Amino acid sequence: MGGCHSYPSATKTDGTALHPSDINNEKLGINNNNLEERPYLQQQFVCQRVTHTDIFALTALPPGVDKAEWLASNTVAFFKHINLFSSALSEFCTPSTCPTACGPGNTVYVWTDEQGRKLKCSAPLYFDYAMSYIQDLLTDEDVFPTKTGAVFPTGFVFLVQKVFLLLFRTLAHIYWCHYRETLAMGLHPHLNTLFTHLTLFCRQHALLEPEDIEPLQDLITALGQQGAT
Repeated sequence: MGGCHSYPSATKTDGTALHPSDINNEKLGINNNNLEERPYLQQQFVCQRVTHTDIFALTALPPGVDKAEWLASNTVAFFKHINLFSSALSEFCTPSTCPTACGPGNTVYVWTDEQGRKLKCSAPLYFDYAMSYIQDLLTDEDVFPTKTGAVFPTGFVFLVQKVFLLLFRTLAHIYWCHYRETLAMGLHPHLNTLFTHLTLFCRQHALLEPEDIEPLQDLITALGQQGAT
């Protein structure tokens, strides 16, 4: 079974803030991971959502619903939404623009194959591995059963945690390397909403460790403060 690890890079970032006027065709496809001031934290962007629905209420376990069933149905839904979102940006995420699968602070994600070998690969290859791994889990009846009366396996929550870690890293890479394209395509309100929903769901159901979310803790804080205003 494949897996994943992350290692912080010693490389420091530098650069300037991104403003709407900076978005142009010449810059599309070039990742923005050399920007010291993270554009996704700028007030004019972080305040935008596609809905003002109480997302916290959407993440809570409904009365009378089995927790494993709730985790399973939400795992499938998040996978579909995030896979679709990343596909919209796939033409900009190439081995040349993203030679490593990195996130904020130049954290580098390294895939571990079924033999336990760590593979430092390009971002598109890493996330292809990730999405294929998740797809295989979701279609495995022994892991995500769909028949009435079927029992979820021992260790089901651990596998769900692994899926959400990969989904979080997918969004982290988009924020860190493809935020220019997200802005240019007008997708940043969708990205903020999806990310907020994901992180709240993970917090309510203890699916991610503090060190997992640390690369985007500043954004989580900013979005949380925005939601409270």
